[in-house]
Amino acid sequence: MAGRISEALRRPAAQQPPWPDPEQVRSVSAFLASLPPLVTPDEIRGLRARMARVARGEAFLLQGGDCAETFAGATPAHIGANAVTLLRMAAVLAEGSGLPVVPVGRLAGQYAKPRSDGVDGLGLPVYRGDIVNSAAPDPEARVPDPVRMTEAYRTARDTLALLRTGRFSGIHTSHEALLLDYERPLLAVDPGDGRLYGGSAHFLWIGERTRQLDGAHVAFAELLANPVGVKLGPDITPALAAEYAERLDPRAEPGRLTLISRMGSARVRDVLPAVVERVAATGRQVVWSCDPMHGNTRTSSLGYKTRHVDDIADELEGFFEVHRALGTHPGGVHLEFTGDRVTECLGGPGEVTEHELGGRYESTCDPRLNVEQALEIARLTAELCRR
Repeated sequence: MAGRISEALRRPAAQQPPWPDPEQVRSVSAFLASLPPLVTPDEIRGLRARMARVARGEAFLLQGGDCAETFAGATPAHIGANAVTLLRMAAVLAEGSGLPVVPVGRLAGQYAKPRSDGVDGLGLPVYRGDIVNSAAPDPEARVPDPVRMTEAYRTARDTLALLRTGRFSGIHTSHEALLLDYERPLLAVDPGDGRLYGGSAHFLWIGERTRQLDGAHVAFAELLANPVGVKLGPDITPALAAEYAERLDPRAEPGRLTLISRMGSARVRDVLPAVVERVAATGRQVVWSCDPMHGNTRTSSLGYKTRHVDDIADELEGFFEVHRALGTHPGGVHLEFTGDRVTECLGGPGEVTEHELGGRYESTCDPRLNVEQALEIARLTAELCRR
């Protein structure tokens, strides 16, 4: 197994930080490998069984949380607010759709972020998430520091400890499997079934910028027994989507693979139908989920990165329209939201305007729905499920 892992990770890996000291990276990774995985194979198998129900049309996936978790923000109050919001949304969806809802949080690991440019608007090395560097606008703070991976582990461990208690125990965790120097040391083979599990989260996905078919991220995901996802932007081709299905779900296990479309409200109705048809032709029962956030990002007149609730709603409606026309199951939604009362996305209940964005714009990366906006999208999704 070690040889297969090494072979996978020798492939080109996009979006990895320019670590200044490779030997220090190896030392930190070795330390992480000495620690217990953050999640267990039994927990992962439990989620896999629930994802199989989603793929068969018997349940609905609700996945969401912060765009980028921060170490400073990992307080019981903030984690609790996000978890409560996720469960409130799940309750709205379950009641409105008549389907069991599988809540999966962007929690306990969403510390790394892919970036379009290596330098930000201030001319500084770009912020790549707290696991790599600091968002503080200072050259020294932006130097990638592998020791931050140990802080990510501790923060995720503490977050999971909170989520495993009381009313939050039904929430599974997920994040983008971006930083391979963090993901690799947390791998573990379960003696019970002999399969390899990613120990950093229950569910891992590959992002739009790292889904190169010959790249390390896809090869890494092929090895895992976890449920895995792939983000599909508007440039995806039907043939490539089918290749992901065949490569990442070789055993044709319902729910093993989630394909997360993020095409934008203007493109989803044109691009998605051929993709769904081609994947269905492979015989795989994948989970079809919609990320209506990333394809609808804009810059406000005052320079804030934002999204409008109306565009998010329109992409969701298009996603459901496509699946209803084809007779396939629109099985999930993937959102960026917070339990805090921020003003980062436009519109929705309260009608946040462009001039109000600066009131409580707190995200270190992309704009998130606030509580009221998130619940509004949950109600819309429940209505779409009933149609």
